Amino acid sequence: MAIAHRNTAQWQAMDASHHIHPFCDPKTLAERGVRVITSADGCYVYDSDNNKILDGMAGLWCVNVGYGRQELVDVATAQMEQLPFYNSFFQSSTPSQIELAQKLSEIAPGNLNHFFFANSGSEANDTVIRMARHYWHVRGKPKKHKFIGRHLGYHGSTLAATSLGGMKHMHDMGSSMLPGFEHIMEPHWYAHGGNMSPEEFGLRAAHALEEKILEVGADNIAAFIGEPIQGAGGVIDPPPNYWPEIQKICRKHDILLVSDEVICGFGRLGEWFGCQHYGVQPDIMPMAKGMSSGYLPISAVAFSDEIFETINEGGPISHGYT
Repeated sequence: MAIAHRNTAQWQAMDASHHIHPFCDPKTLAERGVRVITSADGCYVYDSDNNKILDGMAGLWCVNVGYGRQELVDVATAQMEQLPFYNSFFQSSTPSQIELAQKLSEIAPGNLNHFFFANSGSEANDTVIRMARHYWHVRGKPKKHKFIGRHLGYHGSTLAATSLGGMKHMHDMGSSMLPGFEHIMEPHWYAHGGNMSPEEFGLRAAHALEEKILEVGADNIAAFIGEPIQGAGGVIDPPPNYWPEIQKICRKHDILLVSDEVICGFGRLGEWFGCQHYGVQPDIMPMAKGMSSGYLPISAVAFSDEIFETINEGGPISHGYT
């Protein structure tokens, strides 16, 4: 629909009356008045008072190729004119889904050649939980159902993804913490390193994972998940030896390694995916945001050949999103 021309105060009043915002105090926001963004171009956004603002966070770490890319508008328009929607539930597919899965297999690292599509990073990480548990069940190890994440980790806002992450204020809202999820220290050298060098702290933070595995029992753990760089937790860049040590520990204890690429994927760290920047090979890799540069909601989860070959023998996959 066409956007009616109103002034900032009118939009703010309407917003306060009808629009519930995420991650804020609605009463305080209504008193202050929301900023109304009306247009964007390149790396700048413009508000209803005609202020030009440098969008340093690229939307919410998602507009990887910038605003105003006409080629993205054109291809989306052409797709909507030809086929705006069809599902993949009824043993069907579409050329665009098929071609995208093929293209992702070409750029994803190693043997990550199989992709399950969804609409958001939260849905992608819910998929990670269900599919990882299904994988271990098919392998005859149903007790391996717990997940280890990190304090200040963020993996989405659905009930399961909230539990996967390590944000206490999210756990506290509505008693949202589900059973089966454990958390270890985040690899934040500036906050926790003390007198250790970054390399010493990198090993110390990684070994917190092994300590948790020994506490919980490797036979009870499905996977470890982490963002290559923790975004919402404070843009935490771990020491360079942290991720290789994490991978070594996961391999030692037969635990799946999940690299959450929702923020770091599609060039954020100079490689296609953040795990490549740190030199590790995950078993499962959720992605979203930069996948469409935020122009449309889309996400996917990449699975290794070995995981797919296992679940391929496990009967129907009773999971999916429209």
